[in-house]
Amino acid sequence: MNKINYNLEMEKIIKKIDLENKPRLLLHSCCGPCSSAVLERINEYFDMDIFYYNPNIDSSSEFYRRADEQKDLVKYLDLDDKIGVEVVKYNHDEFLDYIKGFEEYEEGGARCFKCYRQRMERAAEYSKENNYDYFTTTLSISPHKDSQILNKIGEDISKKIGVKYLYSDFKKKNGFKRSVELTDEFNMYRQDYCGCEFSKVER
Repeated sequence: MNKINYNLEMEKIIKKIDLENKPRLLLHSCCGPCSSAVLERINEYFDMDIFYYNPNIDSSSEFYRRADEQKDLVKYLDLDDKIGVEVVKYNHDEFLDYIKGFEEYEEGGARCFKCYRQRMERAAEYSKENNYDYFTTTLSISPHKDSQILNKIGEDISKKIGVKYLYSDFKKKNGFKRSVELTDEFNMYRQDYCGCEFSKVER
């Protein structure tokens, strides 16, 4: 089966945008470092806000450390007067209940796919409730995450919830490399595991 170039699909959407009448976009973000190159690349095309919903993270201290980095990043990029950051209260039990029965799946497998869906679905619901035109996620910037799977999940959720999904593969065009450069430039905390206790063990 041929793979879809989701970066190209995103660029097709962006080319049609009227910059005098920008659509509203809700960006689900897993962390500040991953969102850095994403914000730099697409913020000029959208009236956007960040949705920090990550119940997968294994402890409240880690969750709020990443949340603080996310808020700081918006300031570092001088976007704090344009982009709001919505931090959903930490509740790790939501994640554990959602992936129940999938705990033993290896990193990058079915457990992770459920985790992506949980976070993206919540972002889509928030988008619908608050009249955003699009939702998307920073997750595709990671070289460890399959953009084919992420975008198919996003497309499925879009049809289910009734809000448009912005296709993406943010790792393309050196997106991940740029995120590392920005993280270093701003001296940000870059975690060395995805978030949950299972990924921490596999690390």
